[in-house]
Amino acid sequence: MKELILLKSGEIALKGLNRSTFEDRLIHNAKKSLEGTGAYGFTKAQSTFFVEPKSDDCDLDRAVDNLSKVFGIAALCRAGIAPKDFEAIKPAAATYLHDALSAAKTFKVTAKRADKRFVPASPELCAELGGYLIERFPHLKVDVRTPQVTVTVEVRDTAAYIHSDQIPGAGGIPVGSGGQAALLLSGGIDSPVAGYMMAKRGLKIIAVHFASPPYTSERSELKVHTLLEKLVPYTGSVRLFTVPFTEIQEEIKNKCDEDYFTLIMRRFMMVIAGEIAQNNRCGALITGESIGQVASQTMTALACTDAVSPLPVLRPVIGMDKEEIIQIARRIDTFETSILPYEDCCTVFTPRHPKTNPRLDAVEKAAAVLDSEALIRRAVDGARSVTIRKS
Repeated sequence: MKELILLKSGEIALKGLNRSTFEDRLIHNAKKSLEGTGAYGFTKAQSTFFVEPKSDDCDLDRAVDNLSKVFGIAALCRAGIAPKDFEAIKPAAATYLHDALSAAKTFKVTAKRADKRFVPASPELCAELGGYLIERFPHLKVDVRTPQVTVTVEVRDTAAYIHSDQIPGAGGIPVGSGGQAALLLSGGIDSPVAGYMMAKRGLKIIAVHFASPPYTSERSELKVHTLLEKLVPYTGSVRLFTVPFTEIQEEIKNKCDEDYFTLIMRRFMMVIAGEIAQNNRCGALITGESIGQVASQTMTALACTDAVSPLPVLRPVIGMDKEEIIQIARRIDTFETSILPYEDCCTVFTPRHPKTNPRLDAVEKAAAVLDSEALIRRAVDGARSVTIRKS
């Protein structure tokens, strides 16, 4: 029996006159995710997308796994294609779902008729198909509340599609439908989660990482590359900018009040990342800051860093506790990489007594001894970039 993949859109279905823009972006992203798994044709009807293999050598298992990470897809499944004839649907369902039904003890049948002219109607279709399947699989019992297998028949314009339980999709809206933003990416747990969450809201991301050799090692940079490799199945390819930050941190250490080290460093990061972001047509910065998690993430400290940002700062994990962030990190497979013991530049010059309730004028006075403009220019000009793609 021929198979295809059914994709169910979620939030996109609620869009108004620009719905087709979101749908076109979803199809574009889905096609990119399927590269290397074979050639497919795409069609859409209502809130369902039909992904049909063009040859027998398509890797549908890998295709489903890749598509499950594409934002904009609420649910998906493999489905068998049957003629729009009920007498053909019955044996097709038994054949296509043979292994699942043989292994199950309970089942139920659901039906969806996009073509309301199709006979029988949905209740009769479910009852008659259920009876037929019990005859073919006598060990089965009907359980309409918690079945082990749900047999679904979707009757569409040109064919009927048979499948069992759907798997959850990534949800959200398609990457690229909401513009582009720059993620300040350390090697920790929070910032990869922040990038994932904003990609789920339709943002294409670039990443900015600050490196401080010899205080930070080559392994810490490789760790960031690995984190992005974990993210790109969700975000699509990401251009990574690695900024040399050693000179700035040494200048801060040598000339500034120690209590303000972190705040002054974060202000430099905002300015540098903001310039790189603007040079790459980004409309915002993204950080993994969570209110109160560390001294530089109190409300007054965040206000001091925001004061120098040329762009809005998006903080999707701002109200989450560490365990909530870790749960997402585990789900997207970044957690184990994030906890590898390679220091990033944020932990190298940590003050012993950081200011938790700083005044903006005091921070500005502490930083006034630095030649900020020259330091920023050398850091931006020295940034290296590489594009991280799905392996």
